[in-house]
Amino acid sequence: MRDEDLLADHVAGRADAFERLVARYAEDLFGFFQRFVGSASQADDLVQETFLQVHLSAGSFDPERKFKPWLYTIASNKARDFMRSRRRRATHSLDGLPGDHDGPVPGVLLEADQPTAAEHVASQEQREQVRELVAEMPEHQRAVLILGYFQKLPYAEIAEVLQIPVGTVKSRLHAAVNHFAKLWLARTGAADSDS
Repeated sequence: MRDEDLLADHVAGRADAFERLVARYAEDLFGFFQRFVGSASQADDLVQETFLQVHLSAGSFDPERKFKPWLYTIASNKARDFMRSRRRRATHSLDGLPGDHDGPVPGVLLEADQPTAAEHVASQEQREQVRELVAEMPEHQRAVLILGYFQKLPYAEIAEVLQIPVGTVKSRLHAAVNHFAKLWLARTGAADSDS
């Protein structure tokens, strides 16, 4: 069933329609928010806030539009609002970093096919470096990079989400990838010269 039909069923009062939409998109939204804000606990909260907004705004959804860009428009606005509020007040993650405490790290899930300890540490370090670099990027580049590269939205949907022309999406994505590459080379080049 199409997303737009599920939303219409939700507005009409069908009990399971909204749960099906949540099941389809909760994991993707969590990944989007975690990359954008850098915190698993905040990502959980933002997923819930986004679906609450979808529920509250479902009656005003334009059935001529596609659901997914509308959902990511709401999510992008929630992420930007969070980042603005975070700049106004300092926050500290309770997740901590590996090695900060004994026992498993909250928010980190291990796959059944375990890599070696060295591979796991290297992979974790690389993911953390990517998160840090993405967080350092200007907000407009961060948003287009996450939507295009990590969420794999097509240019037209990114344009709709960010309310910019497709050409601007392409140029911002190109600039974001170049900016990330420069940051990455600076970071890894500095790391290589330290060893």
